[in-house]
Amino acid sequence: MKRLLSLVAAGGIATAVMTSMLAVTPAMVSAEEPVRLPAATLDPADTRTTVTAIFAGGCFWGVEGVFSRVRGVTSVTSGYHGGSAETAVYEITNNGRTGHAESVRITYDPRVVSYGTLLRVLFSVVMDPTTLNYQGPDHGSQYRSAIVPTNAAQRRVAAAYIAQLTRGRHFDAPIVTRIETPMAFYPAEAYHQNFMRRNPTHGYIRRFDAPKLAALQQFY
Repeated sequence: MKRLLSLVAAGGIATAVMTSMLAVTPAMVSAEEPVRLPAATLDPADTRTTVTAIFAGGCFWGVEGVFSRVRGVTSVTSGYHGGSAETAVYEITNNGRTGHAESVRITYDPRVVSYGTLLRVLFSVVMDPTTLNYQGPDHGSQYRSAIVPTNAAQRRVAAAYIAQLTRGRHFDAPIVTRIETPMAFYPAEAYHQNFMRRNPTHGYIRRFDAPKLAALQQFY
């Protein structure tokens, strides 16, 4: 579904076809439900000024759109984590067999926002951590939920937070979000960058991603 809509954004398909699809498909799928979650109990202070985090949480439009509005985040890039450079192309990754995950690379100031807080936003607002290889209307391993620690401290915090949420039984099903080994990150095509901010009335954004922004404002 998102592929169709992105082709519309890129000028590759008739608007009439998009309108027809939007009249049926999105109404059959629910957006991820936000969940109020506790702060991470393991969340050590970091005095550095710039740190990188990588998260995968389904369509990168919404993931980027949410994190770009978090105070302390200085930049967010949509892209593909894993796979190879040759297949880091949107139309190729959509077959789900390249090993890529639609992801975002976040640069943030840990003196303003901690890694644990970013994880809290990820799990409570951005994605459903209990769905395997899909989020909302988007299915395939390229839409898996994953945390990609960029250092040992992030890995410890991520593992501890998943364990904390599991013990607290905050979700109705087991958490399937993976902690993945860092691999190459390939920035996505230019038309994917900052997509939500540039296309606030886009059908997919309004149906699936605008509620995430509303939850971010309500919770945090």
